Amino acid sequence: VQLQACGGGLVQAGGSLRLSCAASGSTFSRYAVAWFRQAPGKEREFVGTINPTGSNTYYADAVKGRFTISRDNTVNTAYLQLNSLKPEDTALYYCAASTVYTLLYADYAIRGQETQVTVSS
Repeated sequence: VQLQACGGGLVQAGGSLRLSCAASGSTFSRYAVAWFRQAPGKEREFVGTINPTGSNTYYADAVKGRFTISRDNTVNTAYLQLNSLKPEDTALYYCAASTVYTLLYADYAIRGQETQVTVSS
């Protein structure tokens, strides 16, 4: 499976965006999908993950209650809904897939290209 993220952009603080992670291939429903982000000069950060069926999600504390991950396996796409955005959410965001439902970046061998999210104050 290959992944491509899109939907980033510039938004004011308090605004919302929805990122999409489109997958090619017919086995998307077998993979957990996670979102990560990396801000300039900072370490990569786990944002959240969703299991293959979409029945379970897990979020980093920094985004819990503001971000929501979902997926639609019929169209091979996962989503990251970003609400109540803050300037500190500014980063490159990317999705990744793993056959294991995990928080560990190393387990996500399939990684898509990034999409930029910029939140102005």
